[in-house]
Amino acid sequence: MHADEGLPARLIRVGGELLDEKGPSAVSLRETARRAGVSHGAPRRYFPTHLELLSAIARDGFVDLAGRADAALATAPPDARTRVAVLARVYLDFAATRRGRYALMFRHDLLESGHLGLRHTSLPLFRLLTDLVAQARPAPQPPAPVVAGALWANLHGLAELWNWGSLTLATGAADPAALIEATLTAHLGPAA
Repeated sequence: MHADEGLPARLIRVGGELLDEKGPSAVSLRETARRAGVSHGAPRRYFPTHLELLSAIARDGFVDLAGRADAALATAPPDARTRVAVLARVYLDFAATRRGRYALMFRHDLLESGHLGLRHTSLPLFRLLTDLVAQARPAPQPPAPVVAGALWANLHGLAELWNWGSLTLATGAADPAALIEATLTAHLGPAA
């Protein structure tokens, strides 16, 4: 048990570890309780349904991703394009190191995103990307949210294909840096 960790936080942490290790099918309330060292009924006090536990794990994933982004951007150069590149790298690194959570986090169709404030945790990251895109792009059309959405979709696909090994196989790349740069060039134009 982590110091000063209450039961809900422990259940979220253990459930997230299960998710990253074995995928979503391994994350049951019973198995999470067993791994957390509590009775199988204990999680239901905080997460009445399996979906609520998954939603809490996804919310925790967004908090983790936002923290990583904030830390990386705190030392990044001030120009917007470079900051988008830093954010893109953080996104891909998160997708590679927290694969189960990453796959779950964007399933708003599945999660109880309104009930646990998941949208309030996830949307600030998109607003940050949109603001950086608006600063980095010289052309006002299409609008920054549309370009940010297309860029995010491109990065999401890049992360998935990288995790599956498809991009390494297809391109021979050992690192996604060149793919990130190509993605930024496609959406923001060439670097100055």
